[in-house]
Amino acid sequence: MPGKKYSDAKRRYDNERLHSPTEAIDVVKSLAPAGFDESVDAIIRLGVDPRKAEEMLRGTVSLPAGSGKDVRVAVFAQGEAAAAAREAGAEFVGGDELAAEVEAGMLDFDVAIASPDMMPTVGKLGRVLGPRGLMPNPKTGTVTPDVAKAVEEFKGGKVEYRTDRQANVHVPIGKVSFDAEALQANFAAVMEELQRVKPAGSKGRYVKRVGLSSTMGPGVKVDHTAYA
Repeated sequence: MPGKKYSDAKRRYDNERLHSPTEAIDVVKSLAPAGFDESVDAIIRLGVDPRKAEEMLRGTVSLPAGSGKDVRVAVFAQGEAAAAAREAGAEFVGGDELAAEVEAGMLDFDVAIASPDMMPTVGKLGRVLGPRGLMPNPKTGTVTPDVAKAVEEFKGGKVEYRTDRQANVHVPIGKVSFDAEALQANFAAVMEELQRVKPAGSKGRYVKRVGLSSTMGPGVKVDHTAYA
């Protein structure tokens, strides 16, 4: 059952109206009911068929105003790459010993990055990392010889996106405490990225629905007619 704050927030705006991105962000900020700095999320329904590999979108987008999140990073690397990852600020760095910790249940991180030579080891962690969306993947830049650069990018505001089974893409675009201009810039970056990766096989309207919400707040519909 929705809480009283959520219900009160939902009564304070027209939840059927399509808002411009600027209006939607203002509404989301005004309706955030929690006593903490909630995330602001964009949910985009796309005209793709996720059952087709070529229409299953997965990648990353750099948010120009940052994500506002303190991202914890684990890096599977050895030697100089491991040293560079530590210098870049990775919380957990190692090879076989880190893999053993993860297999035993240590999952205190938000992003996992691996150097290519570590993938035979990391591949064995698929049943642990896969269900949590943490498996390193070249498509998202989390399998890379330059692990230090990847650490800096994810800590600096790079976020991952992927289509779910219903063809929705769910992306965090910042925090309620961000000013409206920062959230608008991040939202625009997400929409531009989704346009950039539009599959050639996508038929009809590509962007079907767009909504914004805070972690605990109601969804606000966004006018998506500006997007193909």
